[in-house]
Amino acid sequence: MADPATYRPAPGEVPTDPGVYRFRDQHGRVIYVGKAKNLRSRLANYFQDVANLHPRTQTMVTTAASVEWTVVGTEVEALALEYSWIQEFDPRFNVKYRDDKSYPYLAVTLGEEFPRAQVMRGAKRPGTRYFGPYGHAWAIRETLDLLLRVFPVRTCSSGVFRRAHQTGRPCLLGYIDKCSAPCVGRISPEDHRALAEDFCDFMAGDTARFVKRLTARMQEAAASMEYEQAARLRDDIQALERATEKNAVVLGDGTDADVFALVGDELEAAVQVFHVRGGRIRGQRGWVVEKVEDVTDAELVEHLLQQVYGADDERVSDPADRAAVRRSGRTADRGAESRRTRTNDAVPREVLVPVLPSNHDEVTAWLTGLRGARVDVRVAQRGDKAELARTVRTNAEHALALHRTRRSGDLTTRSQALREIQEALGLDTAPLRIECYDVSHNQGTYQSASMVVFEDGLPRKSEYRRFAVRGPEGDGARDDTAAMHEVLTRRFRRYLEARDGVSDVELDSVEEDAPARRASDVTGSSGPVSGPATPVDEDGRPRRFAYPPNLVVVDGGPPQVAAAARALEELGVTDVALCGLAKRLEEVWLPGEEYPVILERSSEGLYLLQRVRDEAHRFAITYHRSRRSKGMTVSALDDVPGLGPARRKALLATFGSVKKLRAATAEEIATVPGIGDATARAVVAALAPRDGGAERGADPAAPQDGEGRSDGTQPETTVPAPSAGMLDG
Repeated sequence: MADPATYRPAPGEVPTDPGVYRFRDQHGRVIYVGKAKNLRSRLANYFQDVANLHPRTQTMVTTAASVEWTVVGTEVEALALEYSWIQEFDPRFNVKYRDDKSYPYLAVTLGEEFPRAQVMRGAKRPGTRYFGPYGHAWAIRETLDLLLRVFPVRTCSSGVFRRAHQTGRPCLLGYIDKCSAPCVGRISPEDHRALAEDFCDFMAGDTARFVKRLTARMQEAAASMEYEQAARLRDDIQALERATEKNAVVLGDGTDADVFALVGDELEAAVQVFHVRGGRIRGQRGWVVEKVEDVTDAELVEHLLQQVYGADDERVSDPADRAAVRRSGRTADRGAESRRTRTNDAVPREVLVPVLPSNHDEVTAWLTGLRGARVDVRVAQRGDKAELARTVRTNAEHALALHRTRRSGDLTTRSQALREIQEALGLDTAPLRIECYDVSHNQGTYQSASMVVFEDGLPRKSEYRRFAVRGPEGDGARDDTAAMHEVLTRRFRRYLEARDGVSDVELDSVEEDAPARRASDVTGSSGPVSGPATPVDEDGRPRRFAYPPNLVVVDGGPPQVAAAARALEELGVTDVALCGLAKRLEEVWLPGEEYPVILERSSEGLYLLQRVRDEAHRFAITYHRSRRSKGMTVSALDDVPGLGPARRKALLATFGSVKKLRAATAEEIATVPGIGDATARAVVAALAPRDGGAERGADPAAPQDGEGRSDGTQPETTVPAPSAGMLDG
């Protein structure tokens, strides 16, 4: 562990302006991001006597090896930049909020030509408007089924939509009047978009307008003695009322508000929020946070508001989102209006919190800027809002109790597993970062390998990597040990290049181009000016393989371990531990050892190694199957220059098969719409017989194992996929 005095900034170096600071470890990885009204005063707190610091802060400052800071103009800018860096670098010592479940939303894809209403989970997508979250997906489907009577928007998938468009027949919903059937032209794209936006307005809380409009139409139909039409409108009104009744009124003044509650202890906390729109609860959401830094409830609330509304800000301001719905002049105008509405929906007029955030004025100004109108951040004191806040707190208490029941001892269990691995393998420290490698192939073809990463006992999927094994001749490795040697060599060669090829001065000049440059031109740092640094790409993100593991695990026994050890030795990597896990008896093998290390079957350490090994196997075989499937569906036309997917499709539609296309002349090929003379000649050249050994019309790349279709013809999928380089995980 580092002594904070070794990288403490010199007196007077740190400015007294507001700004954002980052602590980095010995490998240059950002481990903590914070903001301050006065950078000099805040950073001085970290460099006092270590014994006086909170235990978590002690761990952070002794893990760090340098500190950097960026000066900004205002505290609101510091708030926004801090959130941006936390999202970008995912520092291990910052508070992390995670959903206690994956909540479903009712989503309307306004970015498509024909918007679709559907249930969605996971990350929010540009060009899509979300309502919720809901506790259960069936609640969304019930609401959607009621509203389709009045707003018959498209709900089918892209495949169903295309098939209906090709056949000229709508799906069942189109026949029972629960879809306006834009797939067969019953409604224009503009009218369908207007229908979808009316649906969004109703879901956003503007219900009275539609009920009033339908009531007036019903009365007009009754006055004209069109009783069947009046009855249908009456049923539509009842459907809207039933959908509205599913959310009881909790605030009589029709307020738009988000009500937060926070319950926890020194180690973790549970957060619940009720989204109230038009006085009705439109959604509920929960998080559980591990307090990896010493924070007060006020600071937790500030971090919470940053992450909740910062994500919505990114979605609304995304350039792809801004361009997603520009189909025509009218559509662009509607898209702009929709985005403004979505911004207002994301940040309500009132934000009710259990305690005021630590920087109340700055947070309020930031939220006001996001909403485009005044936002009031306050604590509910009395009346309906205080009663609702108590209800939200009760939900938070139940959520925390449930979390503790489900994950009792989880952190302790992971710590125990890492400690057992450390003791069994004789390591100096616990292996906080473990990398595992596995090789997958089918009789030597499509050789693929995987690298999975576990940090603090949990998978870090953003750093998974996969490899296409090349071999010395480019046709694959000789066997599994040669493949393992190649993969480890490639991985650690990249690490050494990243470690030795970039200095700290180069790092600062590159990385500050990202969010820091937008905030201010004034930056600073402390710590060594040479040695290991975080290699970064042009966009400021760390390069692949920038960080070394504490432990490398290979799937296999002594041969695989020996091959991996030889790769590390050839590269001069001596500070990384290595072991192998053999499947049959779950034995742990160390390099050069005659006998394996035996861990108890019930030990947490063995269980963690098994999880890591099984995850590497899953990731490797998934990539292998993907490559094999792609190799079986490669066409001889794929490598023709100037021939894209649309032109290939046109050629096959005209001639029927590659065999018939090979028999055609350049003049015949040039008659296909979109195919010019040069492209036609290129197709003829690409399909010409190879080495003069194939007859005209024969397929030189036909399967060699005799397999074909039952009718005797050979499939178009003939050419094996070329070996690829390493791809991202």
